[in-house]
Amino acid sequence: MLAVVFGVLVGLVMPVQTSANSRLRLSVGSPFLASLVSFSVGFATLLLAALLIDGHLPQPSLAASLPAWIWAGGVLGVVVLTGNIFLFPRLGSVQTVVLPIAGQVIMGLLIDHLGLFHAPVHRLDATRLLGALLLVLGVLGAIGAVDALLRPGRHLSTGTSSGFSLWAWRVAGVVFGMFSAAQTAINGQLGVALGSAVGAALVSFTFGVATLLLIVLATRAPWRLTLPEGHRRNPWWMWIGGFLGAAFVFGNAYLSPVIGTGLTVMTILLGMMVGSLLIDHFGLLGAKRKPTTLVQAVGLALMVVGVAAIRLP
Repeated sequence: MLAVVFGVLVGLVMPVQTSANSRLRLSVGSPFLASLVSFSVGFATLLLAALLIDGHLPQPSLAASLPAWIWAGGVLGVVVLTGNIFLFPRLGSVQTVVLPIAGQVIMGLLIDHLGLFHAPVHRLDATRLLGALLLVLGVLGAIGAVDALLRPGRHLSTGTSSGFSLWAWRVAGVVFGMFSAAQTAINGQLGVALGSAVGAALVSFTFGVATLLLIVLATRAPWRLTLPEGHRRNPWWMWIGGFLGAAFVFGNAYLSPVIGTGLTVMTILLGMMVGSLLIDHFGLLGAKRKPTTLVQAVGLALMVVGVAAIRLP
């Protein structure tokens, strides 16, 4: 039970990280440069944590005999991050949220059922399937999709794609979500191999920083820090995204071998929705205040029931 609560807390930091990184992007201009700064802060945080907690840096030789995919977590993280940047203008806000979540849930259950990436096996049964469906339905309610259908006056934002291109980007959204779940399982197994979840997170961030640095150099993004129009100063909290990202990756690496990839994904998704609704409801971190609706609250309750249905048996 404590692991589930920890998963929810890990998920809570993600909306805060998103808000911080979005504000950082306004000041540095390039989304890739903002991600690089965020990853670099996370790398420094995990480097310090490894020295203080483990007393030494990760020893890659401990995982040298394992398959090459054990090192892919950091690259997958960059792919997922970059993928969302491309999805939003083409699919709109709702599909950009729902499709990757669907991919995460599907891949998480498959990893557990088949024991992919050396993950512990948790067979898919009717109860776990029902819990996953309730969670996805709860997400639809929490992000306002159900509310928009019930109240025609409310509209969901849509993207610019149509026809075959639209469906191609929809499939890509699901795939990006599957990559995210795979990253969770891979980092979890890397943590087992290294004997340290902090070490696994540090290795993941190392690969992430290297990948983003190559992207920034290839795109020739200008290195700058400006004050966006309409802002008197840059807030201190725009720099904490990397620290929170480090905590998120560590949480994934720690939880996946303990409670399984599927339940890790779902508890973190629950935390993400709670955090998002709190930020909107109270207008935190510069967000426009949008009070939580009854349908959103019911959606959140369904997510809780879905996670409980998978955890309790």
